[in-house]
Amino acid sequence: MNADQWNALLAAQSPDGSLNPFMRHEYLAALHTSGSATPETGWTPRFVTLWQGTALAGACALYLKDHSYGEYVFDHAWANAYQQHGLSYYPKAVVAVPFTPVPGARLLARNAAERTLLVKALVAWCEEEKLSSLHLLFASDDDVAACEESNLMLRHTLQFHWTNGAPEGLRFSSFDDFLMSLSQEKRKKIRQERRKVAEAGVTFRWSLGQDISSADWDFFYQCYERTYFEHGNAPYLSRDFFQRMRGTMPENWLLFVAERDGAAIATSLIAVSARPSVDTGQIYTENEVKIAYGRYWGAMERVDCLHFEACYYQPLAWCIAHGFQRFEGGAQGEHKMARALLPVKTTSAHWLAHPAFSDAVERFLEREGAGIDNYMDELERRSPFKASPQPAQPPKQQ
Repeated sequence: MNADQWNALLAAQSPDGSLNPFMRHEYLAALHTSGSATPETGWTPRFVTLWQGTALAGACALYLKDHSYGEYVFDHAWANAYQQHGLSYYPKAVVAVPFTPVPGARLLARNAAERTLLVKALVAWCEEEKLSSLHLLFASDDDVAACEESNLMLRHTLQFHWTNGAPEGLRFSSFDDFLMSLSQEKRKKIRQERRKVAEAGVTFRWSLGQDISSADWDFFYQCYERTYFEHGNAPYLSRDFFQRMRGTMPENWLLFVAERDGAAIATSLIAVSARPSVDTGQIYTENEVKIAYGRYWGAMERVDCLHFEACYYQPLAWCIAHGFQRFEGGAQGEHKMARALLPVKTTSAHWLAHPAFSDAVERFLEREGAGIDNYMDELERRSPFKASPQPAQPPKQQ
């Protein structure tokens, strides 16, 4: 299976398979060849494919895992329960993009029937290999439907996404226009945070695609690496991974650089949906949804509110100026609501081989799902946007 076959199948997925960077052959290959997602780091790739003659009918990226790090759908409690009962939870099978909690197609197939066949093949393979479980993370709606048909259990988590024009559906004409859609309290807070960064003497510049210089990529990695080390961890992704992104997928990257007194002090790297092009790198057809994805950030100096400016306000202003419809803020983060990113459900699907544990997890997921629904209701009541005016009620008849 070559890159063209894989990417052609990806492009056939709806609604934005051709634009989503994270399942591209180049992205997955870079994770492996850069040493970021390898057996040595706990990610052993096992690509599963379906063929009709010489035509690729279905495919997915499956990994054998001996830990649960870098997944962002947390099952540590399940692993601990297995261990307490003298059972092995690892290795397990995970269908996901390593270190990338971005929803999208995971089961690449030409139609629904072949997608369901792919799920059944995955479960059968896990049974043959005597694996404890199968986990399909951050699935598309089509993936979820295929998993439901194959009786996998569904689990919901929350992310926070910004929509250009939310909640009324009208596009914002400027960042100030966006601010005016917010409640007075939230609008005031954002302006205060931006003022702190400006008063600290920090300015920003951005570069897209091939305009990102080698020096800027190097500085970005210094910031990214430092942020991980400050939290006591080594970074998931190597410098070589980002070098490969620059070489094979430049059109998918947008870099913001914060500067003070002429020196760079922080960066924020954003992924953007784009159709590959050797010319402009930004080719869209009518009605395609353009999406930006908050991914990585780091700073060499501490400035109050710099993180918010680099990771939210600068990207949102860029999205408005360039007609992007959505900005996905990544995993977790209720604080993002104060920046007008609203809660969105994401879905994963799970199969456990052990019948008793499968039953226990199913009951747990029912309770957890009810909690997620209640949490969503609570968050929706705390919307940062202005309340919509209520229509006048006709007078009551006497």
